[in-house]
Amino acid sequence: MTEGHNSKTASGAESSIRRALTVGEVAERSGVAVSALHFYERKGLISSWRTSGNQRRYSRDVLRCVAIIKVAQSTGIPLAGIRKALGTLPNGRTPTAKDWSRLSAGWREDLDQRIGQLTRLRDRLQDCIGCGCLSMDTCPLRNPGDRAAEQGGGAHYLEEK
Repeated sequence: MTEGHNSKTASGAESSIRRALTVGEVAERSGVAVSALHFYERKGLISSWRTSGNQRRYSRDVLRCVAIIKVAQSTGIPLAGIRKALGTLPNGRTPTAKDWSRLSAGWREDLDQRIGQLTRLRDRLQDCIGCGCLSMDTCPLRNPGDRAAEQGGGAHYLEEK
């Protein structure tokens, strides 16, 4: 009986390994560079395991996770937010439509806020173009309401890069 159990375990492991994807297969199927997959793994967005030959293997659900990562990135969601959201998904299970609905609803509010912020920026930019950056005391973007005057004369907006 023990021998049969070990045989099933070994064959189960073999079939699991056969169903697993290499990093190259994930890259090809997802359209994401191998280096990006390694980066996502270092950031805790996806995970893999190592074979006895020290090769990475990914479960097939990683394809949907990578798709979610790419969609979220394209909307400007920071990687930390993506990692937090993916952390709410059950391990080892492909995200479902219900999972996606929950994740996207969480991101929608953030997107709405950013859209509002960008709309306000666009509208103020029109006023800014009118001054041509010649009037720092009335610039609606760099010095709204001439707040810098409260700090006295001189430069106040030195930005570190």
